[in-house]
Formats: sequence, structure tokens, C-alpha cells
Amino acid sequence: MIALLQRVSRAQVVVEEEIVGRIGKGLLVLLCAERGDTEKEADALLNRLVNYRVFNDSDGKMNLSLDTVKGDLLLVPQFTLAANTRSGTRPSFSAAASPDVGQRLFDYFTRQAKATVSHVQTGRFGAHMEVELVNDGPVTIWLHTPPADTPA
Repeated sequence: MIALLQRVSRAQVVVEEEIVGRIGKGLLVLLCAERGDTEKEADALLNRLVNYRVFNDSDGKMNLSLDTVKGDLLLVPQFTLAANTRSGTRPSFSAAASPDVGQRLFDYFTRQAKATVSHVQTGRFGAHMEVELVNDGPVTIWLHTPPADTPA
């Protein structure tokens, strides 16, 4: 699974002019399931994400995790993170999980996140979304937990 995390002071997702998810200080995470991903990769990625130290301590160093600062989490499904851009002028998305598997793993990831993080919001799988954010830093980090049958 792939997660593009952005440390934000606030973020929201709008679908058809309706706000479907909104957070304050925390992480906006664009999330993608790849072919071969299972709940095992989702669990590993969530554990890493919640404990990844991207928030500043009193000395201004990134030593604090989402869990430590009790930050919010906004999860947004985004299959385009699996894009292969190695050649040509059009990305290939063949590495992305099928839509049904992608939705199942996104829903699983969301349920697991809600059991760990106090305030979790989401975008809407398969919808055209407008994502608004104020990136704090800016801090944007790509995390990848490859499927077990794929070399890291």
C-alpha cells in the first residue's frame, strides 16, 4: 500500500458541493492499494503512519507522531499513487488494485484507523473529490508498504 501523508493545520474533502470530511491539525493521507495488497500491508502501513514522527517537538525537530500529538486523520482514496510514469506521456495504473479490492482495503484501513486515532474522517471512494488543505511546513512524505510478493 502507498500513503502520501501531508502534515496539515486543516484539510477537507468536498464531493458534489458537500463537505464529506474535515480535520484540524493532523495528517491528510492519500491512500492507494496496489495489486497483491492485503490486510497485512494495511495494518503495517497504518502502524507506521500513526507512529511516524512528523510533528515538531519543543525544539522544532520532527520528533512527535500523530499518536503523540493526538492529531486528526483525513484518509482520501487515490489510486493514481500507483501510477507508473517511467515512460511515455500517459501514466499506467496497472499496479493499482482492482476497484473492489481497493475499496475493501480502504474501508478496512479506515475501520482500523478509527480504532486507533480519536478523530478520523474520509473522502469518498470512487467519487470525484475536491481536496483542500493547508500543508504545515510544508511536510509531505511518501510511505510504501509493498505487497509481500513484490520486492521492496
